[in-house]
Amino acid sequence: MNSSAEKASRKWANGAFGRSTAAMVTAAAVFWLGAGVGPAAAARRPVPAPWDLFGSGPVKLRGTVHRLAVPLPRPRPAEAPGAEPDTPEPGLPAAEKPAPAGPSKPAEQAAPAAPTPSACRLALTEDIAIAPSIPDIHGAGGCGGEDLVRLEAIVLPDKRQVSVKPAAILRCKMATAIADWIRTDIAPLAQGLGSTISDLDNFDSFECRGRNRVVGAQLSEHGRANALDVRAFKLANGQSISLTDRTVPRDFRETVLHSACGRFPTVLGPGSDWYHEDHIHLDLMERRNNYRICQWNVYDPLPQTAPLLPAERPEEAPPREVAAKSEAAKPDAAKPDDTKSDAVDPEPESRPVSNSKPATKKRRQNRRF
Repeated sequence: MNSSAEKASRKWANGAFGRSTAAMVTAAAVFWLGAGVGPAAAARRPVPAPWDLFGSGPVKLRGTVHRLAVPLPRPRPAEAPGAEPDTPEPGLPAAEKPAPAGPSKPAEQAAPAAPTPSACRLALTEDIAIAPSIPDIHGAGGCGGEDLVRLEAIVLPDKRQVSVKPAAILRCKMATAIADWIRTDIAPLAQGLGSTISDLDNFDSFECRGRNRVVGAQLSEHGRANALDVRAFKLANGQSISLTDRTVPRDFRETVLHSACGRFPTVLGPGSDWYHEDHIHLDLMERRNNYRICQWNVYDPLPQTAPLLPAERPEEAPPREVAAKSEAAKPDAAKPDDTKSDAVDPEPESRPVSNSKPATKKRRQNRRF
């Protein structure tokens, strides 16, 4: 029993624990040999791979190894700005930098580019009119328009300004036509009155409405910012000249009529309809075959009102006393003459016989209907 136990223990030690003990001894020896080598020798001696711990040699790969070319980034252009170093914000450690806010949007989405100015906008400079551009208007029913300006003043050739009161919202082409009309025709005409024009009375410009403000009517040119209603001109001496005032000289009003009808396709004033009896309507409406409308009656001055008191007695009239005597000298057939009461009446045969009856007056009867 004892001999068999000793044999079993020897067999177990040589079998299971024998091989593990030998491996542990070998690893300890390698570690001890590596630790005992100097630093210079260790630097010259290559470090074996983990799989070459027991000196089995390098691992050989089967087949041919193909190396792939790794793409490299493009070189940085010379005109690109230099990258700024990331500096931490004051009061925050370097490890607590705020995370980037994601990709930035294109500049076109952040701020839309301004539209290219039209040829009319480029031509309407500050030497002609003070008319800043305003955003386009797109209202209901087709109201509004594009290339709009706010006409505040018209600059005359001598650099004087004619104020538009209130400022008119018009299309650029309409504002240019008004400015040319005032600069070329109206300003010289006002000088013939002994003064210069200073203000333009704007009765109406842009307004989203139908014609003549009738509900359901066709859209007016005012709704398209293509019309202007002019009521009067004001001169530098304080005089106001209304274009529909009959007391204004007729020649002046006729000259304004011909100049306006020569420039604008539509001119409406007194006589066109009762909507334009106190102002002049101007617009640039385009019609077929360039059809134009000029309806403005220049009326004569109104007659003077007759005085309430009777007119004075003319100097060449005879005196009232003489006129009374002449009336008394006339014979009165109705009354007998008192001066001849003592005279002898003629004989009855000598009097003319009259068969007519004396005239009698009939009373007028009041009849009610």
